[in-house]
Amino acid sequence: MLPILLGVFLIYYSLSKLSFEELLQYAKNADYKYVFLGLVFGLLSHLSRAYRWVFMLEPLGYKIKLGNSIMAVFSTYLINYTIPRAGEVARATILKNYENVPFEKGFGTIVAERIADMVVMLIIIAVTLSLQFDFIFNFLTQKFNLTKIIIAGIALVVLALMFVFLIKRSTSVIALKIKGFVNGLIEGVLSIFKMKKKWAFIFHTLFIWSMYMLMFYVTTLAFKDLNTLPFAAILVAFILATFSIAATNGGIGSYPEAIVIAFTLFSLPEDPSRAFGWIMWTSQTLLVFVFGGLSLLYLPFFNQNK
Repeated sequence: MLPILLGVFLIYYSLSKLSFEELLQYAKNADYKYVFLGLVFGLLSHLSRAYRWVFMLEPLGYKIKLGNSIMAVFSTYLINYTIPRAGEVARATILKNYENVPFEKGFGTIVAERIADMVVMLIIIAVTLSLQFDFIFNFLTQKFNLTKIIIAGIALVVLALMFVFLIKRSTSVIALKIKGFVNGLIEGVLSIFKMKKKWAFIFHTLFIWSMYMLMFYVTTLAFKDLNTLPFAAILVAFILATFSIAATNGGIGSYPEAIVIAFTLFSLPEDPSRAFGWIMWTSQTLLVFVFGGLSLLYLPFFNQNK
């Protein structure tokens, strides 16, 4: 409920800074060949993610249909607009219903790919920090208390270790179910190391994120006011926009404002930055709604024999 309320508030805030009429004017003046090209890159990233998932499941003994993988991925993105991260649960459930893959194993492979994605994201952050270290470090130390963040992180690790210790020692039914679920997750995560197509996995992981970044970059070219963006500004905006998707349902409201925060750090004007954020978010959301909706409708017909 909180992400939805936050999204609604951010929509109100965003449109109080840039009126709907002004946003429409920016939309009319945008060069839509770049917006369309961004959609193509976004589509390619989603298809690559679906293909990568197919050979992630092979070491576990499951050969799933590519069609089911594609539709499960698009369904994931669509469902995440209702409840954040609920799409991942739905994705593993779709696999269980139509491909007979145990939920915990399917979910384990999803966790594994998220770990791989996070590694790439950390690399992008590292590159960004190396390009703008002094600027970003000074900004963070001014806005946040790093000591409190470190203490909170240590406390969370200690609590997690205590929980693991208690579960291992317990023989209750609930504890046994948790152990079985965790073992399935671990098996799914370890599928990365068992797969024969390790290099294909690495290629698709890098390809997915390359498409994400190209999707973001080429869409900025649709706006004349943003044609001279420094590379560091694009990286910072891309990072903040990516994290904003987890803050609200599918990034609604938070995505445009994350881009405004990033671009204004580099003294770029707010109005075109906010307009870009809305058009970027709207175009990719339409892509997800169209393909995600079609996937949810077509899945039962594609698997009539199940």
